[in-house]
Amino acid sequence: MFEAQREACVAAAQAGGKVLLGYFRQLDPATITEKTKNDVVSEADREAEAAIRAELAARFPLYGFVGEEGGASGDTECRWIVDPLDGTLNFVQGFPHWCVSVALWDATGPVVGCVLDPLREDCFLAVRGQGATWNGQPMRVSQQAELDGAFLATGFAYQLGDRWPLFNAALGRVFPRAKGIRRAGSAALDLAHVACGIFDGYFELGLKPWDLAAGVLLVQEAGGVITDWQGGQGWFESGNLVVGTPGVARELLGCLET
Repeated sequence: MFEAQREACVAAAQAGGKVLLGYFRQLDPATITEKTKNDVVSEADREAEAAIRAELAARFPLYGFVGEEGGASGDTECRWIVDPLDGTLNFVQGFPHWCVSVALWDATGPVVGCVLDPLREDCFLAVRGQGATWNGQPMRVSQQAELDGAFLATGFAYQLGDRWPLFNAALGRVFPRAKGIRRAGSAALDLAHVACGIFDGYFELGLKPWDLAAGVLLVQEAGGVITDWQGGQGWFESGNLVVGTPGVARELLGCLET
């Protein structure tokens, strides 16, 4: 079940990744623009999204499409949700931490998700009800049972704006308990790295649908827990995520709830 969708998801991510590899550390600065202050986009983003969209449209022409750069079109219930380059600022600065995120969602949630790290040749893939894999091998979240001693990921963008005090206060409560906290600049990769057990948990405010659409399925199918910052399931609408092993997510939530 969903075999054709899974193959399309991976093929599309690879098509986008091929475009990005051709641009990495070779971008013409003149092609980099700001969508809003400190939120950049480049010709690499746009060309990668075009390549992804073409691959998906050839295979599933009736599905809708939501892309970070091109917006939404077509079917609103069964649609691909795509971030052609998650970690754009990293990419344009030459920092080697970015990825492609491609997911298929229907009326009940994520169906297939792929997060591809072209530089490391890491492919994280999940299908609803069929588990998750890392380069073809089954993956699970870590066995970390509690927040104390956990290795965590987080994120905070300039666009956090007036939500910064809320995030900063939460960070202050989490910091003394974690073994380490990393902010690497790609939400999709953070979620993939929770799913495969590199990180034990992750928290962030204000993500967009394309940031999380593939990664949340990876975490769910790898045995992880996802809630919003109030412990509910409104995370897709709010973009506020608490993610981790069952024990880490529960204790992390206790530090973040307001």
